[in-house]
Amino acid sequence: MSSRYGDWLREQREAAGLTQQRLADAAVMTRSHIAHIEAGRRIPSKEDALRLDRALNTGNVLSSFLPQDDSAVADYFEAARHLEQQATEIREFALSQVPGILQTRKYAHAVMRTVFPPWSEEEGDRYVVTRLERSRILADPVKPVVWALLDESVLRRPVGGPEVMAEQIMHIAGLVEDGRVRVHVMPLGLGAYHLLQGMLSLMWFEDQPPVAYSEGLAVGKVHDSPAIVHRLQGAYDLALGDALPLKESLALMRATAKGYGHHD
Repeated sequence: MSSRYGDWLREQREAAGLTQQRLADAAVMTRSHIAHIEAGRRIPSKEDALRLDRALNTGNVLSSFLPQDDSAVADYFEAARHLEQQATEIREFALSQVPGILQTRKYAHAVMRTVFPPWSEEEGDRYVVTRLERSRILADPVKPVVWALLDESVLRRPVGGPEVMAEQIMHIAGLVEDGRVRVHVMPLGLGAYHLLQGMLSLMWFEDQPPVAYSEGLAVGKVHDSPAIVHRLQGAYDLALGDALPLKESLALMRATAKGYGHHD
């Protein structure tokens, strides 16, 4: 569906005699965003589709017939999920739970069971499948480059119980040992530090400026303002400077997994 939508957008753009850059300028979007939509790799937000309709004089066609995405994610995370799939570099900060792209199936199930009002088993399974599909970006041995900064409480909180946590931590440790991701832990004894207010993702791309995504309880926001993104990148760098080195972080993860009952 998204590829047909992209084809139609390209046809309307070409009929109007516009290049991708000229349409992007008229719709207040980036050229790369237009290119991703036309290629079927990205679905525009309702606001983007409205701006495209105005720029192309297509009434409300593009905004009324947006492709339906079968993936199960919170509405406020939808834009960030599409950006995540296009990123060449991702840096995650997690304060309370393992970042989605690093979660195991059992850990994800345990997280989903905390939702209120409760989901049906079928609905919960859809969300878990979507979360696991996000982790497929790690199947490429090189891109995206992924760093994760984890508060030690992420490791200490027994989400799903000792067995689930041992498996989850060793999954992350395995990715670190394979060189696929880089993980640093913020020790509990550190006290207050930058980023302590909530979850953060930083993303870089080949053909567009970097963005940031921050999330709290039932709310999330993609930040594309250069000033805000730069400020959040600075806060991440400052926190990273206070974190344990890679080898010490890996040793802590292994010791914590052992405490949950894991045996090498």
